[in-house]
Amino acid sequence: MSTAPTGNARRMIAVTVLVPVIAALALWAFAWPAARTAPRDLPLGVAGPAAAAAQVEKQLAQHEGAFEIHRYTDEAAARDAVEDRTVYGAVVVTADGPRLLTASAASPVVAQLLQQTVAEQAAADGAQVRTVDVVAAPAADPRGAALNASVLPLALAGMAAGAVVTFSGLRGTRAVLVLVGASALVGVAAAGVADSWLGVITGDWWAQAGAFGLAALAVSGAVAGLAALLGTPGVGIVAGVVMLFGNPWSGAASAPQMLPEPAGTIGQWLPPGASATLTRSVAYFDGAAATGPALTLAWWAALGLGAVLLGSALKDRKRNAEPRVTERELAPVG
Repeated sequence: MSTAPTGNARRMIAVTVLVPVIAALALWAFAWPAARTAPRDLPLGVAGPAAAAAQVEKQLAQHEGAFEIHRYTDEAAARDAVEDRTVYGAVVVTADGPRLLTASAASPVVAQLLQQTVAEQAAADGAQVRTVDVVAAPAADPRGAALNASVLPLALAGMAAGAVVTFSGLRGTRAVLVLVGASALVGVAAAGVADSWLGVITGDWWAQAGAFGLAALAVSGAVAGLAALLGTPGVGIVAGVVMLFGNPWSGAASAPQMLPEPAGTIGQWLPPGASATLTRSVAYFDGAAATGPALTLAWWAALGLGAVLLGSALKDRKRNAEPRVTERELAPVG
């Protein structure tokens, strides 16, 4: 006679099946974007006389779906577009040959890709390309490795702060104040390490601290907020989303337009991707194109902190609605 699995047996079977599934999901989330890295509608400018610019645009169009072409009247306009983060680079047609404007601070990988692509096209026409790095990456971090490495620690700091607040039993306004204060200190510490010590981040120091702090608050608020509504599983849900999808889909190592869709788009909706984009804008481009990622992080933070307050209010209402047990007056028997 067969017997049903015991509780321990069921848990063993669940863990045995769940671990390989999580491992496969993690490998897919990290390996898929890396294996499919290529330009997809990458914003690129073309400037110069109409006829010559049209010819360059026609040549770039041969890379189907790779570039999103923006036309500019002259080099000055194209340079402004690069500095405003409207495009990653621009090909300027001059009488002396093509000139390529890049911004290695926006993405060293993209800058190198543009150099190779434009150089190959110019070589086919018997010309040489002169490259001008309009917004160069800092000398202390020419490959952008340090900025890429900063994404995960900020996310981990946010997860740690949210988990500590949750497991310490803090609720309501007190939890919100602790999360905001901890995130502010994370921002100051991160700016101190990245700018003051290592020199891999430049720009306004307090703006950098604010960007780092907002990134930490977006994650910590989400962790504590979902935990306030769902309990302990909320910590694991947010941590899983941030680690499995937010980190590999952030585009910090290259650019969002270098990732396969929808990973590139979804990554910018998650805190790690928005954090990387905001940090580049604040550190190297005087805040250009910082509104979008800043609003994304602000929404995550606001919704998370709002969920913390809501969860506390719901628990208080439930506690007040429970009937109170009163002691009955003792009466003699018989």
